[in-house]
Amino acid sequence: MDKIALVILNWNGRKMLERYLPSVIEYSRQEAAVYVADNGSTDDSISLLEAFSPDVKTILLSKNYGFAEGYNQALRQVEAEYYVLLNSDVEVTAHWLDPLVDYMEEHNDVAACQPKLLAVHDKGRFEYAGAAGGFIDRYGYPFCRGRIFDVVETDSGQYDTSADILWATGACLMIRSQDYWAVGGLDGRFFAHNEEIDLCWRLRLLGRRVACVPASEVYHVGGGTLPKENPMKTFYNFRNNLTMLYKNLPADELPKVMILRWFLDYLAAWQTLILNRNWKDFLAIYRARRAFRRWLPQFREDRQRIQGSRVVDACHDGRSHIFLLYHYYIRGRKYYFELYHSH
Repeated sequence: MDKIALVILNWNGRKMLERYLPSVIEYSRQEAAVYVADNGSTDDSISLLEAFSPDVKTILLSKNYGFAEGYNQALRQVEAEYYVLLNSDVEVTAHWLDPLVDYMEEHNDVAACQPKLLAVHDKGRFEYAGAAGGFIDRYGYPFCRGRIFDVVETDSGQYDTSADILWATGACLMIRSQDYWAVGGLDGRFFAHNEEIDLCWRLRLLGRRVACVPASEVYHVGGGTLPKENPMKTFYNFRNNLTMLYKNLPADELPKVMILRWFLDYLAAWQTLILNRNWKDFLAIYRARRAFRRWLPQFREDRQRIQGSRVVDACHDGRSHIFLLYHYYIRGRKYYFELYHSH
């Protein structure tokens, strides 16, 4: 069994592999076994991977399972104490794994961690997908140390301390294999988006910690699979976020959160249409709400199991109990450090 298995999930990502896989091999192969799991690509990714053998082991999946189930399928074929889920569009740095491994070895109650994510194209700024560790507010809106909605901060060392977070980004996620499978892995039904938040939240409900270790730095392109303007990204984000809330919220919070989210989601849809004249995102939000209602029954057993096994109360599950939209739009607080301090 490997100590660390670094697994890149690829789908038609030949260009990204060609550009960034060499840095992963150079800076990771001494500490980790490197795998690329191909999610049914139709480009020439497989022929490219042959050139990297034997430094890279290849796992061939029969079809495109999406991010969540693709990783589940791949990781079932990997034996390691630690998994590292790494996007194909991530550039790693020398010794980047060492701080992550050291932190996990020193903190047995930590199930998962992430490095600090900076942008490939502007290495002085945080990257949207994970920045310096993620949270959600009381209504499920995600944000990070270093990024709130579309406002991304410059990295000036303000988040260079290791910290407990609610969720670690799926772009670069180190997790104990035992913890990964103890909660059933990523929810494959999500396909993509919010699946790592859901996974980490489930871990937090079992009393396991999740952390950001900024002594490790990597650089991320972001948006490689679904660009931000793709309405499918909007659909998955809304549908999966609502499903995640249904699964993980305590019983006393669930009804009021869902009522307010009904109002806020449709407000977001009409705002998108009226202000941005974006019919595609408008329809994507409506479709997401409808899809959530239709598939809700299949998550009832999941909710019962998660709530029945939780060992921490709502005050200690890692969420931030602020209302992010109020702080951002009404009070004008655009940066993480402003959320908890007065102007």
